[in-house]
Amino acid sequence: MSFNINKQLNAEDLEPKAADATEVTATTNTPEATETVANETLTAEVAIETKPAYEPKTETSHDDFDWSRDKRNVSAYSKEEKEKYDVVYDNTFKQINDGEMIQATIESLTKTDAVVNIGFKSDGLISLNEFRDIPGGIQVGDVIEVMVVEKEDRDGNLHLSRKSARVTRAWERIVEVNKTGEIVTGLVTSKTKGGLIVDVFGMETFLPGSQIDVKPVTDYDQFVGKTMEFKVVKINEAIKNAVVSHKALIESDIEAQRAEIIGKLEKGQVLEGTIKNITDFGAFLDLGGLDGLLYITDISWGRINHPSEILKMDQKLNVVVLDFDDDKKRISLGLKQLTPHPWDTLAENLKESEVIKGKVVNIEDYGAFLEIMPGVEGLVHVSEITWANTPINAKEFFKLGDEYAAKVVTLDKDTRKMSLSIKQLTEDPWSTIENHFPEASKHMGTVKNITPYGVFVELSTGIGGMIHISDLSWLKRFNNPNEYTKVGNEIEVMILSIDKEGRKLQLGHKQIEEDPWNSLEDTFAVGSLHQGTVIKKDEKGAVVQLPYGLEGFAPTRHLIKEDEKPIAQDEIANFVVIEFDRNDKRIVLSHTRLWEQEKEEVRQVEMKEKRAEVETTKKAVKNIQAKVEKTTLGDLGALADLKAKFSNDEAEVTAKPTEESKGE
Repeated sequence: MSFNINKQLNAEDLEPKAADATEVTATTNTPEATETVANETLTAEVAIETKPAYEPKTETSHDDFDWSRDKRNVSAYSKEEKEKYDVVYDNTFKQINDGEMIQATIESLTKTDAVVNIGFKSDGLISLNEFRDIPGGIQVGDVIEVMVVEKEDRDGNLHLSRKSARVTRAWERIVEVNKTGEIVTGLVTSKTKGGLIVDVFGMETFLPGSQIDVKPVTDYDQFVGKTMEFKVVKINEAIKNAVVSHKALIESDIEAQRAEIIGKLEKGQVLEGTIKNITDFGAFLDLGGLDGLLYITDISWGRINHPSEILKMDQKLNVVVLDFDDDKKRISLGLKQLTPHPWDTLAENLKESEVIKGKVVNIEDYGAFLEIMPGVEGLVHVSEITWANTPINAKEFFKLGDEYAAKVVTLDKDTRKMSLSIKQLTEDPWSTIENHFPEASKHMGTVKNITPYGVFVELSTGIGGMIHISDLSWLKRFNNPNEYTKVGNEIEVMILSIDKEGRKLQLGHKQIEEDPWNSLEDTFAVGSLHQGTVIKKDEKGAVVQLPYGLEGFAPTRHLIKEDEKPIAQDEIANFVVIEFDRNDKRIVLSHTRLWEQEKEEVRQVEMKEKRAEVETTKKAVKNIQAKVEKTTLGDLGALADLKAKFSNDEAEVTAKPTEESKGE
């Protein structure tokens, strides 16, 4: 093995102080030379005093060679001198590690790279692209900071990076300013999804769109290329990523202004503000670094559906401080409070019984509110809408924005309440109800409401009554009145009775025509046969549609056909009337009776034939008895057979009616 120590060892520092010191030959690589040196060393050990053996700290391939002795076996250095020069020698070999930050000198420049000396056994190359940020470029002799990426790559070259060193130093500074809260300056280099990229200390950081300004920003391009101040708000040690904010600096300035305003804040104080946001429930105003909320109910004395009806974005206006919380961070503002309440300016001549006009501004189940003037409203209760005693739905009667004339019923300026009436603008029609709607008179009306038990009909404004479900039709029965008519339909009625005190009319519809049941008794007499259609069925029976619009009822046991199967719904069949009740308007039908009657008629015919045969047999027996003069054994046998047959036929004929009576 050869050693080249010319570059690492300074000859002047290692020159022997003693003039008679013998030079030590350093080239002992051949076997012959090694053997000669060993023999000379052995001879010299006998002639001179033996010195203590030197034990190196690190074992090498030359541990058996004493470098401190020359060929005369005389030590060149003392122990102290040797230790001193060992240190000098070790320092000539610079120890570096991957990832280490180190100062370097530019030795030379090529077209693409800079040759960098870090005092290592070899020089490194760094691409000129990593020096673009240096104004005017770099020169030979410049000292820079670099990072050792690899002491030796696959090609044996020293891999250095100035960019990695800058990023590492930048990250260290960013971590530090994140702890201290120091304000940094950065260059906005580009736009990205959701924000901007900012160069801080030579490292890319992220500026979210929400952290650019206190106001929403939609155009990110206007900030590209600008140098701005930021505050580091978040770092990620794992991926070495940082988030910066410009909004935080603005909020700091605003906070100073806010503190000044808060210190002087008082209830009732009038401030100037600028509208910065409008919502469904109100508007937010910028009071000069402090936000306040103007609720929709505090914008105007009158009712408004949305703040935008009165307010606009960026509008400046004076507002009064209504309230603020203990921390003085939430401020309630008022605009209408800067003007007198409309009730205080209400005309003095407005009194009860006066007729006024108002616009519907609110509708509730119990009535509607009419706005007489902005901030002054009166209630029209549902009972004051019409003279009629029929239920009124205020939400169906009134529409927002409609104008109505009304009479002032009550007025209380102290409590700021007013009740109004629409019906009192006209005379009470019930006071002369007999003149216009006498009993038994017929009128056309409008269906206003339908309930399970009847139909409410309006005959004129404020006058109406109810048709009971049983008074809709002579012939049909309804489960619900909406099967016969609908709300809004015109219907003819007859006045059945008048309840003036209760303000009620009993109306009838079927009474317009004569009762057809008086003339149908003969047509649908018991035992009559009719064709009908089953239109409804339940566990009790079926409703059967008959001619002339009549409906009958067939019990379940009377729906059985001859094949012992029941008649199905919508099936057409023949039915016999087994009951007709004119008073109760009821017809009871049976299909089963039809085929049962046919069977009975066949049986009766058979019985008649049997009886006739028996009578014939009786007559034959009598004739035989009369003609026989002498009795023989054979005659007696024939006579006995004939009597037996007669007895059996007679018994059968007698027994069948008994059995049939039992079946009935």
